[in-house]
Amino acid sequence: MEIALNGYYTMILATLVLLLGRFLIVKIRFLSDFNIPEPVAGGLVAGLLVVVLNAFFGLTFKFETQLQTAFMLMFFSSIGLSADFSRLKAGGKPLAIFLMVVAAFILLQNVVGVGMASVLGLEPLIGLVTGSITLTGGHGTAGAWGPVLESRYGITGATTLGIATATFGLVAGGLIGGPVARYLIKKIGHQKLPKPENQTEVEAVAASQSLYSTRHTEEGDQPDEAMFDKPDEIRLITASSTIETLALFAGCMAFAGVMTTVAKGTAFELPTFVWALAGGVIIRNVLTNFFKFDMFDRAIDVFGNASLSLFLAMALLSLRLWELTDLALPVMVILAVQTLVMMLYASFVTFRVMGSDYDAAVLAAGHCGFGMGATPTAIANMQAITDRYGVSYKAFLIVPMVGAFFVDLVNAAILQVFTQLPFLR
Repeated sequence: MEIALNGYYTMILATLVLLLGRFLIVKIRFLSDFNIPEPVAGGLVAGLLVVVLNAFFGLTFKFETQLQTAFMLMFFSSIGLSADFSRLKAGGKPLAIFLMVVAAFILLQNVVGVGMASVLGLEPLIGLVTGSITLTGGHGTAGAWGPVLESRYGITGATTLGIATATFGLVAGGLIGGPVARYLIKKIGHQKLPKPENQTEVEAVAASQSLYSTRHTEEGDQPDEAMFDKPDEIRLITASSTIETLALFAGCMAFAGVMTTVAKGTAFELPTFVWALAGGVIIRNVLTNFFKFDMFDRAIDVFGNASLSLFLAMALLSLRLWELTDLALPVMVILAVQTLVMMLYASFVTFRVMGSDYDAAVLAAGHCGFGMGATPTAIANMQAITDRYGVSYKAFLIVPMVGAFFVDLVNAAILQVFTQLPFLR
């Protein structure tokens, strides 16, 4: 028996999934320690409930997908609208080098995924799902590529597998970042910070605060705008800025719709969400560089993060976990190898290329975080190190900019190349 739910009911259930996820994260420390997103925590419980209803009562659910698609396009538009290439100047040469290191790892991650999938007798494209689509890309990219792989390439259960793999990556990225950095720090002989003596009560509270959430600005400087990796930070938004921002999102989505139609059947045929991201990049940099338009980043961040949460909640409601039974063991083997590759790459490539010093060790921890999970995981990894060994302004400047949006641009380009390779189809 199939129960069809229109957009209104789908939206209601999605918000309930988010509220459930928030409750679970507050009550279960493991979920908060490893930065599991609210839609993932609530959505997996909802997905398991759907499995139980299917197994015992034969019920399946069909959800309205138009809203889900719209929220997905808004999320990727927000990434593009935040990709101000003038920020490259702030990071300078180290940021460009780190971006190249990350790009090389994305290539390696996909080669390992495709190679392992082929060896284990799986469809080679499943290797991309257990590669940069989910590990570097995270839940948003997994949810976006899943329907493309299912409809265009016939990979059954790609969305479900992608969400599950991205969740594994979040946990794994949080587990390996600290040990890798501590090994590297010990290797270079960097010592822990001395424990402060005779602290006042106020100083003790200040010392326990997150380094990353502290504003490190000179007197008279304007604090940086909140970024994607801090979704719960309070932002002041006006009605006018809301309308302007919605117009920018509408422009990105219109651009995506037009380009998807125009490029269909050509060498430039791309998934719609990639065009939405590209549209955001073009609109952002044209308006700011040629028309001196004051882009309201805070509103973009709010709409982007809200769209991602709702999109993931709707995607997780549609999970068909029973489709993954035959893939469970081989996929776990691939993910175990990917985790080992991430640790080795961060230790022997990221660390060395970025200078083999303390900053490089913190960058390696951050790379483990978003190379396997997401930018918040990278920030949490780096916080755990800097709280014990001292600040790293270089790492906290570079990782958020690369992990929040530049990596998505690179990942989208690399994935498009891989999906066009004849032997993977």
